[in-house]
Amino acid sequence: MSNDQQTGARQAEPQGTAPERNLQEQNVAPEPSTAPPAGQDSAQYSTPNAELETLLTEPSPAAEEQAPEVRPARPVHEPQRGLFGIQAFFTVVIFSIFVITFVVQAFQIPSSSMENTLLVGDFLLVDKLHFADTSIQGRLLPYDDIHRGDIVVFYFPVDPSQFLVKRVIGLPGDHIRLRNKIVYVNGVPLRESYAIHRQWVPDIYRDNFPAQMTYSRGIDQRWRTQLPHYLEGDQVVVPPNSYFVMGDNRDDSEDSRYWGFVPRANVIGRPLVIYLSVKESEPDRPSDKLQHSGQMAHLLQLARWDRMFRLVR
Repeated sequence: MSNDQQTGARQAEPQGTAPERNLQEQNVAPEPSTAPPAGQDSAQYSTPNAELETLLTEPSPAAEEQAPEVRPARPVHEPQRGLFGIQAFFTVVIFSIFVITFVVQAFQIPSSSMENTLLVGDFLLVDKLHFADTSIQGRLLPYDDIHRGDIVVFYFPVDPSQFLVKRVIGLPGDHIRLRNKIVYVNGVPLRESYAIHRQWVPDIYRDNFPAQMTYSRGIDQRWRTQLPHYLEGDQVVVPPNSYFVMGDNRDDSEDSRYWGFVPRANVIGRPLVIYLSVKESEPDRPSDKLQHSGQMAHLLQLARWDRMFRLVR
């Protein structure tokens, strides 16, 4: 080898090794080259940074298809709608129970004992506030006392599960007797425009109460034994906190003549209004007890329109 070739070799060697020597001395790693390799088009060559940017900015179609659908979050107040509906339902139920218990209640007349004031098939709204208890709680509202001639709804003393409706004839302390179907209270005959008499066949006990008790039928056994304790001569004396009641249809009414007095605690209210009246579909009279309002079939054909919303007096 000539001297020139040796010199060229020595000159070429420092050109390729000088940068690496400097980097090793400075402990700095060489930066990767971003230039495309020799003989490769720059348009087809991309660096790792460029590929990362592409992935971040342009998601692949497969990723778009597999991405779950994003639904809007439920409003915070939506679960409260169901809670509000439940609260409203129970509010209506509680209010209805309160009204039925303390304010007004519906009944149906099943018998003719109060004709012509109340007919079979009349549907009543009973005012439960008017004659409420006169205890401390009762004095919070302007409740009224029971007077002679008032129509009252009460628990049947013989069977408290049943309701009856009658007219008050005797107040506590009154002396009651009947003579030839005429009612005498404290020796004075009552003027009763509401009373009717349809039986021409006489009944000594019914028409001349309390006479001839032993010969009458339909008397409650308990009342048969108690009645003599309330007699003064030929009159019956109404005890304290009790009332003597009778039906307006005097010849067809099972009332205080047959089962005794009505305690004040048994009175639940007075009939307020006839909100519906239906003609009697069956001639047989099952009982003298009130019934709760229930089925109302053929109202248009059987309704007594002239009795709708009539006040009971």
